[in-house]
Amino acid sequence: MSDPMRPRASLRTAVVWEVLQDALDRRVKATGRESLDVLDTGGGSGNFAVPVARLGHRVTVVDPSPNALFALERRAAEAGVAERVKGVQGDAHGLFDVAERGGYDVVLCHGVLEYVDDPAEGVRNAVAALRSEGVLSLLAAGLGGAVLARALAGHFKEARQALDDPNGRWGTGDPVPRRFTAEQLTGLVEGAGLRVGAVHGVRVFADLVPGVLVDTEPGALEALLKLEEAAAELPAFHSVATQLHVLGETAETAETGEAIETGGSAEA
Repeated sequence: MSDPMRPRASLRTAVVWEVLQDALDRRVKATGRESLDVLDTGGGSGNFAVPVARLGHRVTVVDPSPNALFALERRAAEAGVAERVKGVQGDAHGLFDVAERGGYDVVLCHGVLEYVDDPAEGVRNAVAALRSEGVLSLLAAGLGGAVLARALAGHFKEARQALDDPNGRWGTGDPVPRRFTAEQLTGLVEGAGLRVGAVHGVRVFADLVPGVLVDTEPGALEALLKLEEAAAELPAFHSVATQLHVLGETAETAETGEAIETGGSAEA
């Protein structure tokens, strides 16, 4: 359920969190274990890792930044989940220098593919970290959202540059090295051997609405959040989302999920 007291910043993560929490719940039901092993690649200071740990799961965060890992440790301690959160320094390229291959029920790969040299390799490594039945949560910058934002700001040449650039960059000052379409992300997930379970557009409206409209109008934040949630699953809005979220599932997980929903057995 949506919490009307969520700060405006939560609009950036609300849709992803709802999808992720549902995926975790389904894996708990399928495995019969109350606690899952979760890997958060590029997890930084724990925006997702700490809430996941608060649900009772064990989370390993891999991030190249010592400062981010220090903040993660402090954040986990303040949340009372320090014993369930482990931070290790590393990156997607050398993932298995610091993480276990095939050792996780769920892998989060959020805000990573934009910065790696080879996105396909990054996804393959994330998938290789999954157990035979597992779920990948992939979040990356969307091309269409950047084009729309530059155009609405009056930077039409930069919008056209982003549209034509193979990496979706609007110029040399662009802080994001690479952006993706929904088709590109689902192609990477399927190319790594997973089934695409769901695609969501993230921050479809939130980055375009002036903050003053949300902060001063009673009930506006909750209304905007509900609008984001409603539009997230509609393919028509994926092309203008600031970020795109793809949920990938192993074949075994997909079969188990179908069995659970129909009340049957996972065995054929």
